Amino acid sequence: MKRIKGIIFGLLIGVPLGLWFGFNLGKDRPLLSNPFSEDTIKDTIKRTGEDLIEKSGEVLEKSGQALQKKAKDAEELIPPQEPQQQ
Repeated sequence: MKRIKGIIFGLLIGVPLGLWFGFNLGKDRPLLSNPFSEDTIKDTIKRTGEDLIEKSGEVLEKSGQALQKKAKDAEELIPPQEPQQQ
């Protein structure tokens, strides 16, 4: 009977704490912050800006790689020219 009480007590304490911490982790907040508080406009704009900068950096990197590949392919297609003598 003591064992069952301990398990029930652990579940009653553990589940709400786990939900609280998990909810905060999912929203990238500190563990002990209020999980029901709304984000301020400042936080929302900051997070959106960070996402925008990160995605634009990825796009620039991919386009740079594509340009390098095209330049390399173009070099392979064009035969080297001999220098003109004057």
